[in-house]
Amino acid sequence: MTRNEFIDKLRKGLSDLPEVSVNEIVADYEAHFADAAAAGRSEAEVASALGDPERLARELHAESGLKRWEKAKTPSSAIAAIFAFLGLGAIDILILLPILMGIAGSLVGIFIGAFGTFFAGGILFAAGPFLSLPGGVAGALLGGVGLMAAAVMVIALTAIVTIWMVNALVWFARLHYRVLKPALEPQSN
Repeated sequence: MTRNEFIDKLRKGLSDLPEVSVNEIVADYEAHFADAAAAGRSEAEVASALGDPERLARELHAESGLKRWEKAKTPSSAIAAIFAFLGLGAIDILILLPILMGIAGSLVGIFIGAFGTFFAGGILFAAGPFLSLPGGVAGALLGGVGLMAAAVMVIALTAIVTIWMVNALVWFARLHYRVLKPALEPQSN
């Protein structure tokens, strides 16, 4: 494989990353080729030593998603980390994806239920004093505030559990990558 073929495949595999990141990565690999050429090695030798550019792009993409989550714990970075993890192994997808989907569905359901409870508490707080409810005005106001506080607590706990789950997934992805890396490295004969 020539230098241009290697770089083109690598760039194609990294196409969904930000252009700045792709350019930095490609520049690093261009430097590998330039250093090797200065040492008298052929492009084919360098490409063979670097390995499959498509596999390399998948690994770099996975690492980028995991680093993004570590820098900013946002929903979009969590999704990027999850997809980075899923990209590392097809077997894991078959085993872990149903479990992850069940957990994610449960967390989303709890989150939506907590938002509904919050709005119900707001309605009770706002409309309760005008209705003839047991406990009177004070009961309606305190009941509304209590429902909203409980909902905020559940939303906060759900967010904490979600962050823990994504951190565990990132930890597992790194462990998985470290275990698979020797098997993915080109074997010297």
